[in-house]
Amino acid sequence: MPLTARGARPLAGRIRVPGDKSISHRALILGALAVGRTTVMGLLEGEDVLATAQAMRLLGATVTRTGPGAWTVEGVGVGGFAAPPETLDFGNSGTGCRLVMGAVAGAPVTAMFDGDASLRRRPMRRILEPLLRMGATVVQAVEGDRLPVMLAGARDPIPIEYATPVPSAQVKSAVLLAGLSAPGHTVVVETEATRDHTEKMLAHFGADVTVVQEGPHGRRITLVGRPELRAASVVVPSDPSSAAFPLVAALLVPGSDVFLANVMTNPLRTGLIATLREMGARIEEVGARQDGGEAMADLRVRASALSGVEVPPDRAPAMIDEYPVLAVAAAFARGTTVMRGLKELRVKESDRLAATADLLRANGVAVDIQGDDMIVEGQGAGRGLPPGGGLVATHMDHRIAMSALVMGLATEKPVAVDDAAFIATSFPGFVETMRGLGADIG
Repeated sequence: MPLTARGARPLAGRIRVPGDKSISHRALILGALAVGRTTVMGLLEGEDVLATAQAMRLLGATVTRTGPGAWTVEGVGVGGFAAPPETLDFGNSGTGCRLVMGAVAGAPVTAMFDGDASLRRRPMRRILEPLLRMGATVVQAVEGDRLPVMLAGARDPIPIEYATPVPSAQVKSAVLLAGLSAPGHTVVVETEATRDHTEKMLAHFGADVTVVQEGPHGRRITLVGRPELRAASVVVPSDPSSAAFPLVAALLVPGSDVFLANVMTNPLRTGLIATLREMGARIEEVGARQDGGEAMADLRVRASALSGVEVPPDRAPAMIDEYPVLAVAAAFARGTTVMRGLKELRVKESDRLAATADLLRANGVAVDIQGDDMIVEGQGAGRGLPPGGGLVATHMDHRIAMSALVMGLATEKPVAVDDAAFIATSFPGFVETMRGLGADIG
């Protein structure tokens, strides 16, 4: 599904981007592990989350869509999963696959995990290693512990203390979900704090979870095992990773003034907003509030003149999915932007570090990769606009596709992508939403 974005008139309007993907996955999984009926409003109905919903059905929960974004989950209780009658196919979703591996690892069932060609290339060893220590068994896997993987859950899960070797909310979450079925205390120690949605939602469903500071930037999370999770209502805020695309577009297209409704503002997810503000972006929070333990606000975003900055490596966990679109913003800034510590980008849906650099180069922007750092030479302040005119290879990566289309709204020449079909994994209706603001994408 090729698409092209062309220079736009000022973007204007009020939109609500889809529900947060991280919250949506966790609401379905914890609803399935709870006793009773969980209601979820604002669920992201993208392909990734729908794959998790189907996995919960195959594991024995009753998952029902009752209206747009409205779902109910009849749970089976901690350790109550049934053996699935067929393969759990997660499509393009690394989050869904890895979190459900954790949940299955604490149940006495065997399940086959698989996904599309992109997901089959992504590493699973970092998830499986702690789960094996907890008593799960890998019955079958491709070389390098890649999908498809057959995982046998532990009949008597073992609580562990696990120090995550790299900052990863997915590893942390998998261990905590497996730890629900283990007696005693399961502990995860991270040297760099990662997004904390699992801890917050576990508490929302009635688990005993404590979080304390560990070192200058880390956290120590302790879960008391074998709780009876209680069904709960979950209101899913808008996904800040999806909001990043219309947000950056509004900054780059002259004269734009856009409102984004109900965006999650959890500080462990707002590294992009912090960075853009350092670059000079006019982003205003309106009506800050809390729901289900998560902070949210409306964001007013106006076109802004940006300047290059240096982004420290310790900010990466708070914006790991937003670097491609930040690199696009950097291409329009005055001066050089340096983004440090991007190793994790190499193992996303694509090698996002290389794909982002290729995106910029294809459109006339100077970019260099030095180790795990990316350096972008901005075109702003009198140097003219980035030329554009390129055809971007998306590598089956939704965020590369959306970043390239955002770029094309403000470059001298249109920007095309070879395939935008995968955008639906995280932002169904992206093109229609952007057109509603005045974007020329087609």
